[in-house]
Amino acid sequence: MLLSELYASRTATKNDPEISGLAADSRTVNPGTLFAALKGVAADGADFIPEAIARGADAILVAPGVASAGLKVAVIEDENPRRALAEIAAKFFGAQPETAVAVTGTNGKTSVAGFTRQIWRRQGLAAAALGTLGILGPNETGVLHHTTPEPIELHRVLADLAKSGVTHVALEASSHGLNQSRLASTQVKAGAFTNLSRDHLDYHPTVEAYLAAKMRLFTEVMEADGTAVLNADSHEYPEIAATCRARGQQVIGYGRHAADLRVTSLRPNGSSQYLDVRMDGQDHTVCFPLLGDFQVWNALCAVGLVVAAGGDADTALESLEHLRGVPGRLQWVAEHNGGRVFVDYAHTPDALDHCLRALRPHATHHLTVVFGCGGERDTGKRAQMGQIACGLADRVIVTDDNPRNEDPAVIRKQVMGGCDHAVEVPGRAKAIRAAIAGLDEGDILVLAGKGVESGQDLGSEVVPFDDATQAQTAAQEFRGAA
Repeated sequence: MLLSELYASRTATKNDPEISGLAADSRTVNPGTLFAALKGVAADGADFIPEAIARGADAILVAPGVASAGLKVAVIEDENPRRALAEIAAKFFGAQPETAVAVTGTNGKTSVAGFTRQIWRRQGLAAAALGTLGILGPNETGVLHHTTPEPIELHRVLADLAKSGVTHVALEASSHGLNQSRLASTQVKAGAFTNLSRDHLDYHPTVEAYLAAKMRLFTEVMEADGTAVLNADSHEYPEIAATCRARGQQVIGYGRHAADLRVTSLRPNGSSQYLDVRMDGQDHTVCFPLLGDFQVWNALCAVGLVVAAGGDADTALESLEHLRGVPGRLQWVAEHNGGRVFVDYAHTPDALDHCLRALRPHATHHLTVVFGCGGERDTGKRAQMGQIACGLADRVIVTDDNPRNEDPAVIRKQVMGGCDHAVEVPGRAKAIRAAIAGLDEGDILVLAGKGVESGQDLGSEVVPFDDATQAQTAAQEFRGAA
């Protein structure tokens, strides 16, 4: 496409090159590429303009004020180059699935997106989900570099899905992705908000800024005539609902106190739960096959998104009886001595609280948690998570998560500051083995924080590490030694 076709405000001139590719990383530039020189947290793309041109870039996208005078390539200046890149990428790749929904919130995004996809598939629709677990399509999976991909990757994936026949897609909208306009020009018909709790305050300066980033799903990304699916039990519900209605968007509330999609009763039933749900004045009883009330809220949110995107409410609710848990979210991975081992991605105070409360009724003996906190991330939540663990679990083992370039011992000490009876075990593999060795009949052990991550960030390298594999290997070795 000509540059003037990709960026409408640029007039066609002799310096109107044909663009054959897009890049925001100078190392991926080829002849005919438009290079977006974006300013990041650790590096400034403007510093790599000479390299991009040397590799054959025919056009450069920059913010005003970037030194670009005298360049022998076409230059676009835009007040918001990140948004401009998303708009350009949408035009360049063209196709998108005809129905897209997105979900934001501190916790639950992956489950909501995954449940939405499952409900659509039970309705016979070609559906996909994009997020933390990568690309989950009808017949294939793929890896993504971010929960919400950068615009070039996102629009390439959306175009590929559409060309393969996918008609419905559920997207995870992270606060980083929303703040950086990655979802601009994505045709989102319905958006959801799950909850807000402490997270990412190493990136967002305040909780208010964190919420403002998430609000951009409704104020900037979602269509003006779209539908917002909101957690009516959250403190933020009145504010978000008012903002959406002011834009002319419809609102579907879900939760215990919702007027639209309400759980009137929740009754544990072994490894499942009975739900009494009222929607549109009709009462439904559902046998929900997953543990934890937070999984119920995630499932209701998914129902709301399906209905908001034009799906049948009764069929969506019936689909709840067939949902499978999302990998790494309260996932049962091993058993030893009659005790069960679960893996959960809980890496925030709120998520850890919900995880332990969900498992507490199912532990007829001891509830044990193994967890740590990530390095180079919000340090304020470390003692909070220690306090939550010691308040809700019978046994607490504090170990290493992804220490990155921080001293693991310092991180563990900060976590232990909130928990006076935790046991400190350096080395995550050693901690997992110790916890499994101590299991008895009726015990539940949860390995929290990493979910299905396949590596551990140690210093400047990522070493292979998977909580589920570690648990299964330890349990098998203990059985063999018995």
